[in-house]
Amino acid sequence: MKFFYLSTTPNSEGKLEIHERNCIHKPSLIEAEYLGPFNNGKEALRSALLKNKKAATCSHCCTSTFSPSFVKSNSDPLDLNA
Repeated sequence: MKFFYLSTTPNSEGKLEIHERNCIHKPSLIEAEYLGPFNNGKEALRSALLKNKKAATCSHCCTSTFSPSFVKSNSDPLDLNA
């Protein structure tokens, strides 16, 4: 899990950016609100949008994607609906 912060100062586009704790573009703690631990920026964004509709992810630190480890495939031999 990573720790995310929401900037309280809008960027040049009027958006409040979400940053990972170690992002070099994260504002000072005075100008940021702690969002909490999330797997990725997309999850943090979902939470931040409940607080502020102008939230957006940082293009530098929130670009990685998360894919679940366990995904049911079409070739699963154990089909309980068959």
